[in-house]
Amino acid sequence: MFAFLMVLLWVILTFLKENPLVLLLKANCKRFFFMKFRLFYAGILMCFVSGLILIQCKKENTAETQSDQIVSQNPTDSLAKKDTVVAEPAAKENIKFTAFVFPEGKKKKDSAMAAFNDKFSKEERYTILALNRLDSKNKWRADTLVIPEKIETDFLKYTPFPVRIDLLKDVKKIAFFDYAIHAYALYDNGNLVKWGPSSMGKKATPTKKGLMFTNWKKEEAISTSNDEWKLRWNFNIHNTMGIGWHQYDLPGYHASHSCLRLLEEDAKWMYNWADQWVITNNGQTLKAKGTPVIVFGETDFKSKPWMKLLDSPNANDVSLDEMNELIEPHLDEILKEQKNSEQVRAQRAAETKKDAA
Repeated sequence: MFAFLMVLLWVILTFLKENPLVLLLKANCKRFFFMKFRLFYAGILMCFVSGLILIQCKKENTAETQSDQIVSQNPTDSLAKKDTVVAEPAAKENIKFTAFVFPEGKKKKDSAMAAFNDKFSKEERYTILALNRLDSKNKWRADTLVIPEKIETDFLKYTPFPVRIDLLKDVKKIAFFDYAIHAYALYDNGNLVKWGPSSMGKKATPTKKGLMFTNWKKEEAISTSNDEWKLRWNFNIHNTMGIGWHQYDLPGYHASHSCLRLLEEDAKWMYNWADQWVITNNGQTLKAKGTPVIVFGETDFKSKPWMKLLDSPNANDVSLDEMNELIEPHLDEILKEQKNSEQVRAQRAAETKKDAA
């Protein structure tokens, strides 16, 4: 603005040099008078321009002062908003789903499956099949697949389970298997750490419901129903009934003989996550139980609940109230067994250390 006013002054003074009035004064007045008049006129213009400059400077100073006041207020407001956001639970992102339909007829279905394989990467196919409760071996069984509009690398983004359960804050580890939505969930101190698909006991051989605890584990066990069935990453949860979670086919429906089938990647992860029981006297005495497991939910053994995701991203959600209602009757027993387990394991660790010394 200052530069603009200086240019304006230069133009005015230039104009004065050739003004007829000025020329007339030059012709009729003495040089002294003309110079006085010119200096007087220029002085007035300088005062005028100086006044404009002072006004502009005052405006800029006022604007800077106001800006400083806003900056000094913003940090407090920003911190207040940030604290509020941190204190609130993170909202679940609603990811929409579309249908990928396989036509009838072997040739048409093979062609559609080839298109599916070309369209999605191996990692993306794994996620899509898991959401449809299928493994790669059984993808041919699908007539329709639900496809998320955003294929996330973090499978927790699709969880139907609450991401946080405060009621479990003192429970170090616990596993849930939900019959209704064919899925499991794992929590550490109330925080969801993993979830995924599961195929549980079929109608003729249903999985026992209620609270159980993990017992022994074996990398590869032989099924008691058929000695040709190899159960990888098997973790027993009911010793007398032979129930356990392990890797085996996920066909998109409940198909097991009461066990809890998992994808191999999940079964291996859970194999290293859960705790075994502690037994003594050649296996005759149970000193401490393993990780608590709750099997719950109702199913008709026919419907595919994940298909409801096409209508609503939250169709399969298990609410926090439902989980609290499920946990409360068992919480005292879970905490009691956890305390005993910690004491027993600490004692054994101390004895082992003493023997080693």
